[in-house]
Amino acid sequence: MVKFSEKIGYALGDAAAGGITWKVMSIAFPLFFTNIFGLTVADTATLMLVARLFDVVTDPMMGAIADRTQSRWGTYRPWLIFGAIPLGAVFALLLYTPDFGITGKRIWAYSLYLLMMAVYTAVNVPYGSLLGVMTDNDDEKNQFSSYRMVGAYAMGFVTLLSFPYLQKLVGGSEQHQYAVLGVVLGGLAALGTLACGLLTKERLKPVRAEKFSFKPFADLFRNKPWIYLTLIGVCTNFFNGFRYAVAGYLLQYCLHGDVTVSGLIINYTVFMTFGEVTCMIFGGLSPAFTKWAGSKRRAFRIAAIICAVTSIAFFFIPMDPKYIWVMVAMVILTSIGIGLYSPLLWSMYADVADFATEMNGTSSTGLIFSSGTMAQKFGSAISGALVAMLLGVAGFISGTDPATGQTVVTISNEASVCNMIWSLFSLFPAAIALLIVFLIHLYPIKK
Repeated sequence: MVKFSEKIGYALGDAAAGGITWKVMSIAFPLFFTNIFGLTVADTATLMLVARLFDVVTDPMMGAIADRTQSRWGTYRPWLIFGAIPLGAVFALLLYTPDFGITGKRIWAYSLYLLMMAVYTAVNVPYGSLLGVMTDNDDEKNQFSSYRMVGAYAMGFVTLLSFPYLQKLVGGSEQHQYAVLGVVLGGLAALGTLACGLLTKERLKPVRAEKFSFKPFADLFRNKPWIYLTLIGVCTNFFNGFRYAVAGYLLQYCLHGDVTVSGLIINYTVFMTFGEVTCMIFGGLSPAFTKWAGSKRRAFRIAAIICAVTSIAFFFIPMDPKYIWVMVAMVILTSIGIGLYSPLLWSMYADVADFATEMNGTSSTGLIFSSGTMAQKFGSAISGALVAMLLGVAGFISGTDPATGQTVVTISNEASVCNMIWSLFSLFPAAIALLIVFLIHLYPIKK
């Protein structure tokens, strides 16, 4: 019987990675780079695309390396234990704006962002792979996945809700605020990752290949469930990526800044916080919902339909601050679907890893789970890059004034930019959700 403390320990791993570092990178970074750091829209789009495409190579390689790791701490846990501090430190540096010129800033951003992706990969791929060696019980896998999602969304809720108030507490310029918060949040991410590595246990031993070979990579493309689940994983992160990346622009330009209601400051992080707490609740209910649905595949399909319908409905809400609670309500309804399918995705990766072991005779758990983080980063990369690119096409221009070093933002066509932002938050994700419904129908494992 798995102890409650181990479930909490596993949850802390994604609280650190998903609830702090990835959440801030997905929601705050696009707006941070264009409006605070001072990159152009083109630089921001290229940065996010190049860095995440870099992960398409590094994630599978990290999975293969992790599968062959042997140490006194196990196969996957040492990567969490010794990667915790680098993860927090690089994250903190990435939120610091150096007093450099345009070229210096560009070099700083690209170098630190690539390094952050590499460190995140070295920690998060082994973290995901842990699920495959902590238990062979399917119900326990679902429970661990559920705890993981609750941990991520609970910490995401705390991070996003507290963000504007912490900014006010820190004071000074926005660049100073983000730098200080980078240190605080980076420290918390390091502690959560370390705690996960120390509190979890590896009960199962992977069936290791004797020597490194490219055969496991080739085997992936003969694994039909892996192909469909990877496409589904990319799409779920497309769905979230569009909404997260554009939320800051939505509040600032469509609603003309933060909305204050009865003393509550609703900025872009708080706006998305309502979704985080909903995802946390329904992530915890996902195992029961899956039992009711009869299979993971059917549960996933229902959840994706919820996301599609509510995203379309958001598009028809008037672009006016007085409808803020209607917008919040629709974010909550959309997040019900996200919360229900998020734990399922990682539990299904465990199923695919078991299928691969039976098919090939050796374990490729790390490689399989690395494709999950690869899909996460690839989906976020393309969506984040597309958001920046499409905003530029619509008339959003940003950059650093070479004379003063100050960040400059101009809007050449306000109506076009606002309509693009609104569509990126609603219609684009809706189309992706409908694609998920189609792909999950084709997914062959019917557990």
